[in-house]
Amino acid sequence: MPLRLDIKRQLSSRSERVKSVDLHPTEPWVLSALYSGSLMIWNYATQSLVKTLEVSSLPVRNAKFVARKQWLVASSDDMQVRVFNYNTMEKVTSFEAHSDYIRHIEVHPTLPCFLTCADDMTIKLWDWDKNFTCSQVFEGHGHYVMMVKFNPKDAHSFASACLDRTVRVWGLGSSHAHFSLEGHERGVNCVAYYPGGDKPYLLSGSDDRTVKVLPLIISACEDGAVRMWHSTTYRSETTLNYGMERSWSLAALPSANTLAIGYDEGTIVLRLGHDTPVVSMDVGGSGKLIWTTNNDVYTASVKGVVTEMGLQDGEKLPLVSRDLGSCEVYPQKVQHNSNGRYVVVCGDGEYIIYTAQQLRNKAFGTALDFSWSPTGTGNYVIRESISKLTLFRNFKEVKSEKPRVLCAEGLFGGTGAIGVKGNDAIAMFDWEELRLIRKIDVVVKNVFWSENGSLVVLACESSFFVLRYNKEVVAQSFAAGTNSPDEGIDGAFDLLYEISEKVGTGTWVGDCFLYTNAGGRLNYYVGGEVMTLAHLEQKMYLLGYLPRENLVFLMDKMKNVVSYTVSLVMLEYQTAVVRRDFKSANDILPKIPADQMDYVARFLESQGFKEEALALSTDPDQKFDLAAQLAKLDVARDVLLLEIDKGDKSSSMLSPTLQ
Repeated sequence: MPLRLDIKRQLSSRSERVKSVDLHPTEPWVLSALYSGSLMIWNYATQSLVKTLEVSSLPVRNAKFVARKQWLVASSDDMQVRVFNYNTMEKVTSFEAHSDYIRHIEVHPTLPCFLTCADDMTIKLWDWDKNFTCSQVFEGHGHYVMMVKFNPKDAHSFASACLDRTVRVWGLGSSHAHFSLEGHERGVNCVAYYPGGDKPYLLSGSDDRTVKVLPLIISACEDGAVRMWHSTTYRSETTLNYGMERSWSLAALPSANTLAIGYDEGTIVLRLGHDTPVVSMDVGGSGKLIWTTNNDVYTASVKGVVTEMGLQDGEKLPLVSRDLGSCEVYPQKVQHNSNGRYVVVCGDGEYIIYTAQQLRNKAFGTALDFSWSPTGTGNYVIRESISKLTLFRNFKEVKSEKPRVLCAEGLFGGTGAIGVKGNDAIAMFDWEELRLIRKIDVVVKNVFWSENGSLVVLACESSFFVLRYNKEVVAQSFAAGTNSPDEGIDGAFDLLYEISEKVGTGTWVGDCFLYTNAGGRLNYYVGGEVMTLAHLEQKMYLLGYLPRENLVFLMDKMKNVVSYTVSLVMLEYQTAVVRRDFKSANDILPKIPADQMDYVARFLESQGFKEEALALSTDPDQKFDLAAQLAKLDVARDVLLLEIDKGDKSSSMLSPTLQ
């Protein structure tokens, strides 16, 4: 499928011409080097100017953060390199580095040194542990050297771009180039290494208006356009133009999907895509994860790890991953089928179905979206275009349908029905014949079905709706032929609740909906009530729930996995209470540990069962409040006397009147 780039502008600042930009690796800062001779640090999270510094009366062509030293390193047209402490803004040192304009600075990722390149056709290595002495000079280019870049896979080598129309690759151990790459018809202005481990590629940009792959590529041009190219198909996916005249510089922070652009008239910071990891968890019992990094596919199992290692809630799981190989498409979605035997990888407008154990190819095709059926091994539905859905059984096509009620812009599978997203509504279709069940006028971001298909959450931009799916009504209508192909079936869905909270990721456990929200909490919904299970230290993505271990698993953007305890017995009890199945609730209650009775009491109180909550509560504050509300003054008095006997005469329960 084509790249789905969600582009959000995080900063737009007007200034003098920006010659270079750099992003701080940990702080939300962008550094702009100006043609006027100044440096500016902007906070793109708060849209505020953090610091500004007058460096020279001549243009500053390049500046970089050295985060581990809390420095800024800047080069200007007076041939000087200056180093500043960005906290105190004091100058650490300055020295003449070249005999002509300095074009670029490249800081080594680990060693105490940085490279500079200049119009004097040389590249120099500077060691700050040796008082910024020049420890090596690299010569061989026949024109201005415009840029140097260290190899992320081998930091002892680097590449240079030069106006002599070549790209050269060097090593820190030799002053002569290892080899020279030719191919451009005019001077080469920039060079970059592919950051992933799956492609040994080098990119170069030239005055011949081409970007050459020597294998998301981003290019900036003097026409003011910034173009984003698919790194597999090399198609131009997106073109941006912010009306700030010529674009001079790009800086990327891959760990945060952040891109900074320097223009004639200012600085732009963008956030590209999202941080959601491409991962799937088999919740059928195996607990196996499959995730991707670039085109590489990995697997690991979370089953039994928490118990074996004695981990606490929120602790990182020390998973042992196994490399399954690489896939032919750039993955944008990974999903297990219902029994965990197969996994689909979607990307580049295609889908490939693999065996989950060995990543052997089973089936493939073209599709914009893909969803597995809740039953069967090889049953699934695909969205081929905005006007065509195709249903497969046992990996064979059985039916195609054109949705009549909306243009298909998205696809959501589930245990109850197939959800097809439109511009301002979602339409539900059955899994048997792709017949319309009901069109619901709400703009959805995601759809989550319960395990038995009786409940569904429609997650929207700032809230979510909980609906009951009436399977019997739908089945009777289909059997009687009373369903309308344009209107669907009346009574197919009942609205139960609307909750004003943004859902990130979620899953159902029985009739309880477990989800992460925008506020960094792990919550669950049951019976119209929302309760918090944990406060998350960072943004996490819910993978799934293993009932045998009473654990829910989450992953962060760096592929770290954590777990939290979610008692299945507690969820079953709460579900029974919400359903008003009091016999089942009373049968389950003895299985709940005694130390969780206060939690049960608070839940019962929220459901309006104050008598039962009072009988179970062991918390004096809650017991007193409940007794007072129920006008059981003798119980309230006994609670007070018990607290007084404990010597707690200053208890928060004792109002001045009662004291």
